[in-house]
Parts: sequence; C-alpha cells; structure tokens
Amino acid sequence: MDNNEETKSVWSKAIPLKEQIHIFKRVLKYVKPFKVEMGIAVFGAFLVSVINMLLPRGLQFFLDNYLIKQKATVQIIIWAGLLYGLGTIIKAVLQFIYQYLYALGAEKTLESVRKDLYRKLHSLGMRYFDQTPAGSIVSRVTNDTMTLSDFLGVLCQVVIGVFSLVTAFVAMYVTNKFAALIVLLFLPILGFVFWIYTQKSSKLYRGFRERLSRINTNLNESIEGVSLIQQFKQEKRMTNHFENENGTLMKTRFNMIRVNSLLLSPMTSLLYSLALALVLMYFGFPLQKTFVPAGIVYAFSQYVQQFFNPISTMMDRMTFFQDGIVAGKRIFRIMDETEYEPKQEDDKNAVISKGKIEFRNVSFSYDGKHEILHNVSFVVNPGETLGIVGHTGSGKSSIINVMMRFYEFGSGEVLIDDIDIRKFSKKELRKKLGLVLQEPFMFYGDISSNIRLYNNQITDQQIKKAAQAVQADSFIEKMPGKYHAKVIEGGSELSQGQRQLISFARTLVTDPKILVLDEATANVDTETENLIQDGLKKLRQGRTTLAIAHRLSTIADADQIIVLDKGRIVEQGTHTELLEKKGYYYNLYKLQQNSDK
Repeated sequence: MDNNEETKSVWSKAIPLKEQIHIFKRVLKYVKPFKVEMGIAVFGAFLVSVINMLLPRGLQFFLDNYLIKQKATVQIIIWAGLLYGLGTIIKAVLQFIYQYLYALGAEKTLESVRKDLYRKLHSLGMRYFDQTPAGSIVSRVTNDTMTLSDFLGVLCQVVIGVFSLVTAFVAMYVTNKFAALIVLLFLPILGFVFWIYTQKSSKLYRGFRERLSRINTNLNESIEGVSLIQQFKQEKRMTNHFENENGTLMKTRFNMIRVNSLLLSPMTSLLYSLALALVLMYFGFPLQKTFVPAGIVYAFSQYVQQFFNPISTMMDRMTFFQDGIVAGKRIFRIMDETEYEPKQEDDKNAVISKGKIEFRNVSFSYDGKHEILHNVSFVVNPGETLGIVGHTGSGKSSIINVMMRFYEFGSGEVLIDDIDIRKFSKKELRKKLGLVLQEPFMFYGDISSNIRLYNNQITDQQIKKAAQAVQADSFIEKMPGKYHAKVIEGGSELSQGQRQLISFARTLVTDPKILVLDEATANVDTETENLIQDGLKKLRQGRTTLAIAHRLSTIADADQIIVLDKGRIVEQGTHTELLEKKGYYYNLYKLQQNSDK
C-alpha cells in the first residue's frame, strides 16, 4: 500500500466516540486555569435560563388572571409591562456579561494552547522536521488552533443549552405534566440524529483538515520555490496541482454542507414543529369538556420553543464541534510526539574551557536502520582545525549533526574536553559551539538584529567588531542605514556572499570556543571567499574548528584532514601528507584542479 492509499484509509475512518471524549477532556484541561471567568459565565447563563423560564410564566399569570377575566386596570398593565421589560433588560445585561467573560476565557485558552504547541515544536528533534512538511506544521499552529476558538464557543452553547433544556422542561412539567412528557419523547430521536451526525461528520471533517493541511504544504512549497518554478516554467503544472487539491477540498466541503443541511437545523426544526403540533392537538381535544386557558397555551408554546431552540443552536454549532475535535486530534498528535531533541544531563560541572574534540568509534543512523557513520574516530586538540572532505553522501554533514546534538548518535562516544557530550547543558553547548551553514537564513528585521539574533546582552560594538573580523563591514557601511539597514525575510535583497558574511558575524559575535563550518564558503564567489578566509585565519586562533570543505584549497592549512567515503574514514593526515599518498584525497584534489582550469 503506498502513502497515498494509507492517507486515504486514515481519512475514511471516523474518530471513535471514546477518542472524541478523550480529546474533549484534554481541551478542558486548558480551560481549567481560567475557571473564574468560565465559572461566572456559566452562572450568568444559568440565570438567563431561569429568567427565560419566569418571563412566560409571568405573562401566563397576567393573561389568565387579569386580561381574560377583564380585571386588568391601567395600573396593573403598566406594572406588568415594567416587570416584563425589567426582566428583559436584566436578561440582556447577563447575556452580555457571560458572553464577554466566556469569550475572554476562550481567547486565553487559545493563547495557552498555541504557546504550548509552539514550545513543543521547539523541543522536537530534527528528525521530526525531516519527516513532517512545513506547511502541515504551520496549518496546525494557525488553522487548527484557531478552530479551537469556535470549538470552545460550542461548549458555551452546550452549557446554555443544557440549562435551557432543564429549565424549559421543568416549566413545562409544572404547567402540564402529560404535555411535557409528549415533548420529552422527541429527545431520544434527537439523540439518535446526533449520533448519526457524529459518525458521518467526523470522517468528513478529518478529511477536510488533512486536505487543508496539504493545500498549506503545497502553498508553502510554491512560495519557497517560486524562483525555481519560474526558471523551469512549472507555473502551469503547479497551478494544476493546486487546483486539483483545491477542487478535492471543495468536494469535501460540499459533502459537509450536505450532511449539515440534512441532519442539523432542518431536522431540529422538523421535530420542533411535530412536537408543537402534538401538544396543540392534546390541548385541543379536551376543549369538548374543559377549557384550557389561553395563558397556558401561550406559555407552553414558549417553553416548547425554549426547549428546541438551544437544541437547534447546538446542532448548528456541531459543525464547529466536529471540526474542533479533528483539530484537537491534530494538535495533540504534535503534543504527544516523542521525537525529542537529544537529551542532555545538564551537569553543572561540565564546562567547555579548552575545546578538545574526540570521536570514539561513533556510529550513527537517521532512521535507526541504515547506518550513515561507521565507527568514526578522530581527535582535534584545542586550537586545531580539522578539515572534513568527501563525496556527497559520504557522511560529512552527519558528523556536524552529531557534534551539534541535532541528532542522537547510536554507539560510541563523543567527547569535548574529555567529557561526554551528553553531560553538557544545552545552554553550554549552544554558547560554546558556533555553527555556520552552507545556506544561511536571514530573519525579517535589520542587519544588527540578524547578527545579534535578539540577544540584548550583545552590544552594538561587539556586532561591529564581529562584522569587521569577517570583512562584512565593507558592504554594511555602504548600505542605507548601515547596521540598521532593513532585511526582508530570507534576505533576498542581499547577495549569497553578503548573507554568508552576516552569518559568520552572527556566529562569531558570541565568541564560541568551537567553530563548526558546514561548507560555509561553497556558494560564494572567489573574491568573497578570499575575504572570509582572511578573516577565518585570525578567528581560528585560540578556537577549535571543524570545517566541512567543498573546495579543498580552503582547508589546505588545516592541522589535519579526514577523508570520508560511505560513512567511514578512509584517509587521515595533513594536506601535504594526503597528497603524497596519492590516494582518495589526491584524486579529489586533482579533479578540482582540472575543473578550475
């Protein structure tokens, strides 16, 4: 079964009722911290339900005892009107209070969920992001969490609905017991309709959420790769693909509308009309022997309406309930994700002071099945530079990933200053290890904020010093605003070389003890590379450096070089020693020399 078929099989399944209840309870845990706002709102809703019960009762009493018997004086009519008006005003004020407080609590709950979800994402390991499309993650953080706001609104309607049902039935029972039991007979029918709806709709809403996520993924890829799409004239293909996804989403929405139209408000309205008709027939038959006061008929019809109105409202809001259940399942799927970043023991005595690095028989696999590194061993003494070379897929970046603790290695040991790397705190590692990637990312803001990365402890003077050290000041000083020159997301207004120089300054401004360079000069021009190399020669002094090199000339002065092939170290030595061996490294070097001619 391929992935597409597996996905379809998942979409075709309804969420079991037991699981829906479990999701519902987990959402309620986020509501608990805001129980004061919610509690007052619930009490306000209860008072409104009581007023809804009393107002028709008061009118019934006025009709049967004063108006019909022609005892209603002007004074009594005025008082009756004032009391009814006062009750209506109090009801409106209470409605405003409970709706406001409930909305306030719902928004705070939504904020809490979104913060927890964001924190969770930043605690997950790189493997999770390797396997999950960015668009899907964005959809869960934005669309799915926003859906919970509507879901919490449903809870409010449910609370109000329960109060209205109970008070309306009590009022009907007090008014006429048999007629109240006639109306109550419709409750099991409504329950059965609700059960059918949950079975049908959960499948549809699950499919809708997943397809919406796919559209977000498609949109994210289209925006990120727009230059590539235009370069290879793939606009039509990408548009067709998006239209297909959008068309599938529309069909799912049509099915949802069809189910909602059949089983929600129209069905409730039909049952309400049948209940009212039966009650009026019951009141009509006794007219041959006894007289039913008009006030009772009026009050009872109002109670029947109050009994069915909240049900109708709740049924209409069930679309949000099912949508919220599915969204909650998707959110909690991330919350329950166990693909955490590698754990650190956080030993306070573990401090990186010298920068010695040692790999002892380290093996590593991304998926736990296929090893990428096989028994890799090397030692880099403090202040030395280790060059790492090899063909694509040889395991160069995997050494960096293990070194930076982005992934957990399998067997062997990784030591810094003769201490197991797992004993250092995350803060200590990030402070003492500086990484420069091949593809630097620029954040929206200015040059200064991209170097500082919102670390307010870094001064403007330190930023300028770091920029000068990597020769970045030569172009920054020429820009409008200099260090406060605007940078848009991705830094597309900057050249690749300029972005890389800023990335170098960003790493070096923290004064790391260990420099990790992942083909940091692979995508820059020769002139920019020469600028970087001049700066690096100074910066490597007193620092241990691991440098993955695409151009072998950039690591010719390294203290030692390891050559990787299929995850194994096949050669090791200095640039001169490796050339003299006329082996793997020699062939790589000659190949580059010939290609540069």
